Amino acid sequence: MRVEVGGVPYEVVIGLEVHAQLATRTKLFCGCPTEYGAAPNTQICPVCLGLPGALPVPNARALELAARAGFALGCDVRPRSVFARKSYFYPDLAKGYQISQLDEPLNLGGEVRFSVESGSGLREERRVRLTRIHVEEDAAKSTHAGGRTVVDFNRAGTPLIEIVSEPELRSGAEAEAYLKALREVLMFAGVNDGNLEQGSFRCDANVSIRPEGQEAFGTRVELKNLNSFRFVRLAIEGEARRQALLLESGEAVRQETRGWDEGRQSTYPLRSKEEAEDYRYFPDPDLPPVVFDEATLAAYRGATPELATARRARWQAELGLTEYDAGVLTGHPEVASYFEQVASGLASRATLGLAVAGKKAANFVQAEILGYVEAAGLEATFPAPAAEIAALLALVEAGTINGKIAKEVFATMRANGEGAEVIVAREGLAQVTDSGAIEAVVDEVLAASAAQVAQYRAGKTAVIGYFVGQVMKATKGRASPAEVQAALRRKLD
Repeated sequence: MRVEVGGVPYEVVIGLEVHAQLATRTKLFCGCPTEYGAAPNTQICPVCLGLPGALPVPNARALELAARAGFALGCDVRPRSVFARKSYFYPDLAKGYQISQLDEPLNLGGEVRFSVESGSGLREERRVRLTRIHVEEDAAKSTHAGGRTVVDFNRAGTPLIEIVSEPELRSGAEAEAYLKALREVLMFAGVNDGNLEQGSFRCDANVSIRPEGQEAFGTRVELKNLNSFRFVRLAIEGEARRQALLLESGEAVRQETRGWDEGRQSTYPLRSKEEAEDYRYFPDPDLPPVVFDEATLAAYRGATPELATARRARWQAELGLTEYDAGVLTGHPEVASYFEQVASGLASRATLGLAVAGKKAANFVQAEILGYVEAAGLEATFPAPAAEIAALLALVEAGTINGKIAKEVFATMRANGEGAEVIVAREGLAQVTDSGAIEAVVDEVLAASAAQVAQYRAGKTAVIGYFVGQVMKATKGRASPAEVQAALRRKLD
């Protein structure tokens, strides 16, 4: 992204800090629940409130998920990490410090890979390195209204990982694509639910500009708590323009923290920006170092599920899915798992190759299932079990029912939860394949359609579609279309 003011082209330099809430039931250093939406200040204890004498106890599950995030993103997951106290005063921080990590974080390095549209309209593959991923507790939630500030401590102590990128992003569009790719990795790894609205995945952006060709970085400004992909892109673009206009007018860019005003489409000042030394980090005396042995790290590495990018590549190679189909079916981890269950179940029931079953399953899941899926965080509910959808498609493959009847059966499955085979048997929906029975219906249709018969025999053979429709209507869709076509041609030709 270039910003040009007064004939001077500037390059935008962006680094992102993403705070991702770990998918645990309890907080990082106490047993209070992390459930969203509870009444204010009902999920608290002396540890959350920083009361004297309260001691933190690390959440083993949170540390496991943080390590899995590191493995998923290609980090060096350290066998030893240290919690530190980050000291600052703010109403949402009862202790007067936050427990975080700095010099010895759990994860070092790593990268995020994503694609972004280039200036020529083509997709360009990008790779942005990570500095570190460290573990820390969240602060409470402050609400400012009517000249007053109220604080809800339910969020205090919620386990987070902070994912810090190198300053290698160069546009708001790149930052948006980076965040979408990162969110996908964390969700498929089972680490974070990706919910931007509830604040469990949120971003701070460090933005600076420099004249094109200059190596030294400009003065960076932090944009705080951007809670949508669109806001990240717009805030970065707006802040880059603001800095360029300041430099053009001869003013200096001040290092500070700013927010994004959607209504005004501009950033606004929040406070001066602190440096690391201002926080007076030192190892927390109440928490010993976190030490993992090799067996534990190996178990965490092995527990990291297959990620979306790997699944898309595998499905395209093994199942012959298109890039588009594979992308749609990895829109949510549970959707991806559901599709694979349908495909493998169909292959088993219908004795099909997995590639054939995969394509048939992909078509049905996209066309019929996805519209009824309800996703909330890492969970999703489906209109029918995957095994029953596999059974339904196996009935189509066996010729027991046709595609039209399959959609009607699926509607009944959604309504009452019954299995496909039960519905087909009870409703008598199996296809009529008896040639004698079909020929009798064909004779009736032809006898009642003298004009159309004359048209067909005069060379207008497309009218056969009319006859097929009439036969299917008379048999309530149960006649085998292939048998109907064959019987009609025998009679008409």
